Amino acid sequence: MDRIVPLTRAAGLNQLSAFLADAGPAYAGARNIDRGPDARPTTSALSPYLRRRLITEAEVAAAVEETFGDGGGEKFISEVFWRSYFKGHLETHPGAWTDCLSLAAADHGRLADDSGLRRTYAAAIEGRTGIEGFDDWARELVETGWLHNHARMWFASIWIFTLRLPWALGADFFMRHLLDGDPASNTLSWRWVAGLHTRGKHYVARRENIRRYTDGRFDPVGLDEYPDPLDEAKPPREVPLPRADAAPVGDVALLLHLDDLNPETIPWGDVRVVRVGGLVAHSPGASDRVRAADDTAMADALKRAEAYFDCPATPVADGWDEGCRTVTAWAPVGPTADALPSTCLRVRRQWDEAAWPSATRGYSRLRKAIPGILSNLPPAQRVLDGRDVAL
Repeated sequence: MDRIVPLTRAAGLNQLSAFLADAGPAYAGARNIDRGPDARPTTSALSPYLRRRLITEAEVAAAVEETFGDGGGEKFISEVFWRSYFKGHLETHPGAWTDCLSLAAADHGRLADDSGLRRTYAAAIEGRTGIEGFDDWARELVETGWLHNHARMWFASIWIFTLRLPWALGADFFMRHLLDGDPASNTLSWRWVAGLHTRGKHYVARRENIRRYTDGRFDPVGLDEYPDPLDEAKPPREVPLPRADAAPVGDVALLLHLDDLNPETIPWGDVRVVRVGGLVAHSPGASDRVRAADDTAMADALKRAEAYFDCPATPVADGWDEGCRTVTAWAPVGPTADALPSTCLRVRRQWDEAAWPSATRGYSRLRKAIPGILSNLPPAQRVLDGRDVAL
């Protein structure tokens, strides 16, 4: 069952409105329950839109605060900031991403030579391990491009500690199929489950926890509930947060990409956009479902950009050169950042400028900064009733 279609800004705003009206009030108490793909989700299901910034973190946080009052949406807003934390952390620890890619490539190479690993891996991704719940989640992921957040944690833990499969292969499997697959959130979440992100602190899937939070749908046996965390000889090195470019002045070509498809709300400065292009850099090995979702999201953004800037907006290939300065929204560590032309001026949103400096260590530092970040955001006009949004 496809829950997240289509990936357009209008659909994202509709999903936000539905969440605020229905699931929002019960979010804090119900968000850990996975009732299955045919039930109404207990989470917001906004992540595929946030991942591409068809809707922005700032407008979602503002809408939640306005709807539920001061502190009423605190838990949900904290979860939104987890996404910003992971992005900011990966910006200052980019080796976590490149190491994951290298490990996954090496592990895929091992599959040809190690028949035992190959059999276990195939059973895992095809949902044939015999582990109740795990097999269902594997099939659900491939068939729908979606998993409940709690199910992702259980799945990763069983993958690593019960099946003894390489964690980077699991992260790669998720990135290939998740409609909200995000280099930062996915990579660092798998590292956290393994005990690598916070060294020595891992997440263990337990039978009773799964039975409780799936409303008794699953009762897996044979899990390793007392594993040691993984370790690595050399954790990713911290580097300074890269500086963004200042917004330019005058005529520019605007390059859109999959990490920010909301050109109407980016602080471009005193510019005149004379041409808009859309660069699609899919995640390596992305499924047809993910590629189609990316293409739909980009088409929606180009259509909106063409109307907003009153200029042509079309897809482009690598090496786009419009004969004038090209400006783009900041692309965090990942496939898009690797694909952007080096000559692009990269402008960063105030949300990221405020959140990322507090994301270099654990989440607690960013959590303490949330009230100040929210209070310093510019006034917002939100569209939850069919009007347009400007932030």
